[in-house]
Amino acid sequence: MESGKILPGVRIIIANPETKGPLGDSHLGEIWVHSAHNASGYFTIYGDESLQSDHFSSRLSFGDTQTVWARTGYLGFLRRTELTDANGERHDALYVVGALDEAMELRGMRYHPIDIETSVIRAHKSVTECAVFTWTNLLVVVVELDGSEQEALDLVPLVTNVILEEHYLIVGVVVVVDIGVIPINSRGEKQRMHLRDGFLADQLDPIYVAYNM
Repeated sequence: MESGKILPGVRIIIANPETKGPLGDSHLGEIWVHSAHNASGYFTIYGDESLQSDHFSSRLSFGDTQTVWARTGYLGFLRRTELTDANGERHDALYVVGALDEAMELRGMRYHPIDIETSVIRAHKSVTECAVFTWTNLLVVVVELDGSEQEALDLVPLVTNVILEEHYLIVGVVVVVDIGVIPINSRGEKQRMHLRDGFLADQLDPIYVAYNM
């Protein structure tokens, strides 16, 4: 879905995150922003200036190499459209796909966690939340369940089937946990890497774990 209108004075460009080259219309890449509101850096006591410089003061490798851009760390694309807003003005549509560092490479394909998680949440009314990540080339699915232990047993084939049918992926591990186990930050974003660390350290205290290895 379109993620909203680009405001006056704000420029958006889609760039290749590795080469820093600009990408064309409807091509998937990292969203870069240029506006008068761009920050100059984070307040930090660690002094990692190189990271801040690349994040807040990036330049394209070719084309318009003078403009300073802020890298969002999110994948998306721009589409030139004939859409009009309430004032009858045409505007370009920006689509945000997901965080760059959370994209998963499986079987030579790129998958975004939110797509798989949405499928799982829709699969059963007792699933309140879901988060996925990879572990040694296996897809791990963590499901929060509002139900009994028996429902946890019934949930496993449901989860594996819906992911296979909708995304053509074989699930390696299904972890059923209580509500509130999946960490979420103050911005409402799932902390999948923290969850992965907890899984590897055996700290999730799961209701049930199923391995398909």
